[in-house]
Amino acid sequence: MEKLYWKDAYAKEFDALVTRVEGNAIYLDRTAFYPVGGGQPCDTGTILVGGKEYRITEVSKDGEDVKHMSDAAFEAKAGDKAHGKIDWEKRHAYMKLHTALHLLDALMINEQGTGMITGGQIYQDRARIDIDGDGITREKVQGMVDRANEVIRKGRDVLSKQITREDALANPILARTQPGRKLIESLLSVRVVEIAGLDEQIDGGTHVSNVSEIGRITLGSFKNNGRHHKRIEIKLS
Repeated sequence: MEKLYWKDAYAKEFDALVTRVEGNAIYLDRTAFYPVGGGQPCDTGTILVGGKEYRITEVSKDGEDVKHMSDAAFEAKAGDKAHGKIDWEKRHAYMKLHTALHLLDALMINEQGTGMITGGQIYQDRARIDIDGDGITREKVQGMVDRANEVIRKGRDVLSKQITREDALANPILARTQPGRKLIESLLSVRVVEIAGLDEQIDGGTHVSNVSEIGRITLGSFKNNGRHHKRIEIKLS
């Protein structure tokens, strides 16, 4: 199954062939719909097949396939042509917030030398990360947000590449979460997202092509739930 969302995160529409249908679920040979995972919500949108348009409300991984769920049963069969269209405004918001989190995380690692991400979630209007790190205060996070905004103002390319499992395991800083480190061990090829000259980490989500597209980061809530539990929320403007 061809992951168009990795090849071109800006693809809003695409053509594909149906590989199978199971009631309200349809599978395609290629898709631009991002399946939920890694704290990033799935895309929503529409799929046109057999002259009928279906609203796609849930998208998830199913082994090596991607399952697209509609609010109605599909009247289609394997081999039918399909045309998909994602809700771009929502996707673009996810992309900007996801890259913003990577940028902040990079500054935290570079400046603090620590900061394991223990959780996170992206929403359409905000995002949060949970950090296990000592000495992280709201004032320090605000300083990192200010420096992140300076990087955004100057701009840096955001790139992706595939590397071998062996190369990924040789660079422990690529995985910032414990599940991420475990995931590397199960893969033959690992996708890495890079903010040029600043950061590299394993990631399966969608991102903007340059940090300048993020806009401006503002710090929302900061919760200190103990030495190893900090929750940071950001918004974009």
